[in-house]
Amino acid sequence: MNPPEDAGGAAMLPIDLQHLPSTDELPCSDDTPVDNEEQNLLPNMLLFLLNSIWAERIDWYFGVDMAVYHTTGDNPRIPVVPDAFLSIGVERKKGGKYRKSYAVWEENGVVPILVLEMVSQTPRGEYDEKMRIYAKLGVLYYVVYNPEYGQRDRHQPFEVYKLEAGEYQLQSGEPYWMAETGLGIGRCQVVFGNLPQEQLAWFDQQGNRYLTPEERAAAEQQRAQAEQQRREQLEAFLRSQGFDPDHLPEA
Repeated sequence: MNPPEDAGGAAMLPIDLQHLPSTDELPCSDDTPVDNEEQNLLPNMLLFLLNSIWAERIDWYFGVDMAVYHTTGDNPRIPVVPDAFLSIGVERKKGGKYRKSYAVWEENGVVPILVLEMVSQTPRGEYDEKMRIYAKLGVLYYVVYNPEYGQRDRHQPFEVYKLEAGEYQLQSGEPYWMAETGLGIGRCQVVFGNLPQEQLAWFDQQGNRYLTPEERAAAEQQRAQAEQQRREQLEAFLRSQGFDPDHLPEA
């Protein structure tokens, strides 16, 4: 029997699944520099927010610009490096330590359930090559964020694809609810560093955006201030009617 061939017709050597390298032997990333600061900032914002939403859970991992090694390609030493990915059903810290990279064979075969790619000035196969890699790997949700170059690429600024029968199908709706993850994902407008900007965020099933701890604290402070203002207005009204708010007659 002849060995299988890759897309270019070259013979592929079988992968020795009994002697796969460990993550201690493999590079953490592909050392490809990002084109802009948002490629680091926005995925990390999702990570920080998820640390708050799932603070009590220890069965998930969110990687940013980290190599994902797998056995569905030509060579298990050649990773795919998404801008971010989410895996569920794995340890937050593997063996109590931070991961250097993510090797599927060291994670009990758990592949990421969600991958995020942010399109930059230099196209890197987000709509073709990487899409094929993630589909073959079995990544259920593939999110492409392309706010600057969507017109160039003839795509929408924000797209969510779901793997159905081995092929990615573009989904509709934003924020998009991913039932298998218990999260929705979409865009929002926020103020960051005193500047307004668009960023990616997590949403609940009702479409409500999860707030950061800082936003929750600010909202609570606003509620407390509003309650204090209402109390002061009521007291002022009572005094105007000849009542002492501190010594109201009992009913």
